[in-house]
Amino acid sequence: MAIDDRQDRYPFRDIEPKWQGVWEKSKQFRVTEDPGRPKYYCLEMFPYPSGRIHMGHVRVYTIGDLLARFKLMRGFNVLHPMGWDAFGLPAENAAIDNGVHPVVWTLENIANMKTQLGRLGMSYDWDRELATCDPAYYRWEQLIFIRMFERGLAYKQRSKVNWCPSCQTILANEQVEAGRCWRCDSEVEAKEIEGWFFKITDYAEELLDWCDRLPGWPERVLTMQRNWIGRSEGAEFDLPVVGRAGLAITIFTTRPDTAFGMTYAVLAPEHPLVDALVADEEERARVAAFRQEVARESEIERLAADRPKRGLRLGARAVNPFTDAEIPLFLADYVLMGYGTGAIMAVPGEDQRDWEFAKQHGLDIVATVKRPEGWEDTQAYTGDGVKINSGFLDGLSVDEAKRAAIDWLVSQGIGRSKVNYRLRDWGISRQRYWGAPIPILYCETCGMVPEREENLPVVLPQNVQISGKGGSPLAGVASFVNATCPRCGGKARRDTDTMDTFVESSWYFLRYCSPHYDEGMFERAAAEYWMPVDQYIGGIEHAVLHLLYARFFTKVLRDLDLIALDEPFRALLSQGMVIKDGAKMSKSKGNVVDPDDMIRRFGADATRLFTLFAAPPERDLEWTESGVEGASRFLNRLWRFVHAHREEIGAAGPPGPGPLSEAGRAFRRVIHETVARVTSDVERDFHFNTAISAVMELVNALHDFERDSLDRVARAERAALLREAVDTALLLLGPVCPHIGEELWTILGRPGSLFTQPWPTADPAALRREAVEIVVQVDGRVRTRLTVEVGAPEQSIREAALAEDKVRPW
Repeated sequence: MAIDDRQDRYPFRDIEPKWQGVWEKSKQFRVTEDPGRPKYYCLEMFPYPSGRIHMGHVRVYTIGDLLARFKLMRGFNVLHPMGWDAFGLPAENAAIDNGVHPVVWTLENIANMKTQLGRLGMSYDWDRELATCDPAYYRWEQLIFIRMFERGLAYKQRSKVNWCPSCQTILANEQVEAGRCWRCDSEVEAKEIEGWFFKITDYAEELLDWCDRLPGWPERVLTMQRNWIGRSEGAEFDLPVVGRAGLAITIFTTRPDTAFGMTYAVLAPEHPLVDALVADEEERARVAAFRQEVARESEIERLAADRPKRGLRLGARAVNPFTDAEIPLFLADYVLMGYGTGAIMAVPGEDQRDWEFAKQHGLDIVATVKRPEGWEDTQAYTGDGVKINSGFLDGLSVDEAKRAAIDWLVSQGIGRSKVNYRLRDWGISRQRYWGAPIPILYCETCGMVPEREENLPVVLPQNVQISGKGGSPLAGVASFVNATCPRCGGKARRDTDTMDTFVESSWYFLRYCSPHYDEGMFERAAAEYWMPVDQYIGGIEHAVLHLLYARFFTKVLRDLDLIALDEPFRALLSQGMVIKDGAKMSKSKGNVVDPDDMIRRFGADATRLFTLFAAPPERDLEWTESGVEGASRFLNRLWRFVHAHREEIGAAGPPGPGPLSEAGRAFRRVIHETVARVTSDVERDFHFNTAISAVMELVNALHDFERDSLDRVARAERAALLREAVDTALLLLGPVCPHIGEELWTILGRPGSLFTQPWPTADPAALRREAVEIVVQVDGRVRTRLTVEVGAPEQSIREAALAEDKVRPW
């Protein structure tokens, strides 16, 4: 390549690999604890090693890299690590489809993706790299499982679960989306199976309360978590069964004030009292058939508001204690055993589901709240109002009646105030191979026994046949299953389930603090120096999956006295999607953009620049190749300018203390206004797009000043201001486009790396204006503009405005 060509266009194919090699060889971004400096832990959600990064990855990692480099230049001790969420189903599918062992497939993919991230110029401390499939990692996860098991926070029970027939595994409630598997989109089935659970419900109240103490989180995410936890205040009381002494159905309601309108009650088909309520074999057969029908539905389907409610009337009846009236009992698919008591009082006058069910079955509907004038009884009334048809509650408001109804239940000894949660315990059992083995053994003598700590990790066997059918592949590996009881030394068999992969991602951010520590999950001093994560970055799709689990796990580790930490993430940024042609990128739509292709054609800096410039981070980004071309043109323009003025700028000193020309003062004000604006946009608002726009405006002003100052500004002043402007532009642009920044910084003879320089600060003296422009409006229309001295009296400004020819007639 000729030298002229190199000066005309930014030669990214040469420059970018050069600086990536320099950073890697010098380990420039390696970090250790330093109590003398403020710390900043910047973390993007680590990826599953699928083998290729996509534009969504590029966006989230570029945002994180910008923030990490910015904070480094602001004087912070920055931890910016990367690793791999390496367990998961795709590795098993690859083994089935291609005959490649999951270990081989995963490690090859990690190598590929690490190379791709290197081409983007990320500032990761690669010495802290981890992969969750490494036994040295999941060893500690197994130990915490045992500690949770000992405390009753991990338990095994038979229960109805969400079952994906394609993945052949259990799904947590959070992993079912609109009745389908979150990973493969297959329709989810309900299935009764034995499995392991983490008792996240023990932390429901704390998880909810701390939602109000996370000001750095998007309110949308916090609302999703609050709704998922689903705190409900109400009452719990008993409905005696007619003719069955001592038999009563306990129900929970958030509206005890409506109990006078209870015209029937409903039990979940799985309720344990159902068998006791059945009168004869004929009814038992009907109940069994109904239960079988409902069992084919997922919980999501059963709760769907837009589908008919199915029910079965029982022969048994119960008594409404508020009215002493007998009411019919039903089984219905819209009542779930996992929420409340698994039984509800039905008040069709004030609950829409109950109203629809009552209409289907011809049941009475009694209004207990006065309707507004003109109300038509075509649906349940769920608004506020005065109580009617409610005995001793008549005339009270809804809130007053709730309290009075609970007081009456307590006084009668048949009920109590109660708080319930929608949140269920986290089902972590997976009938898969590629996951962390559950460290439990089953001994005929001792029963269920945890593995000894010194025997951890329980390592996955290599000689396994993976078919994707028939349960866990581990069950077919005799050398794995057959073991010795840790307690009595007798024969035992291992649990063949593996843990949900969300367990690994619930604590990886702690392991980054001391990834090579071999005496525990993490070194406490290091973790307490770095934690909490100061800025976490990842998609909104993880709001009630990973983010909730990570918060729960952190609190468990605190209660195990492993760390003094309540919450893992101080601030969260949920970036939007990268879309093309108005749709999310996907192979099926044919609108996928390959990051490697963009880097090959335009360079990493241009790709990063467009990614950060095209939209605010929380908004979706519409990918356009013309936008990347525009970013490339901007970098070429900056490259040409620096090369054209290299000698003048390189030899110049900073602006001296003496007075500047009028043009010089104006230009220097632009420089420092840009510094102030970019700093605020990045640090306070995450408005990366407007920060970049400000730098582009500075580069435009730089060209204008260079052109217009030849005959108006002294040579030394001009050179000093050109130097200050170029240096400032490179420093401000560096976190966005690090390769060109480093190269031009070096070309100009500046010492050290760009990223060891302090971030520029705005000079108050340079920002001071001697005159300002005043817009003069009359009757809402702009009539003229005045230039007046800063601090001019209002009266003199008014007189000057009124003296203007364009204002005087008005």
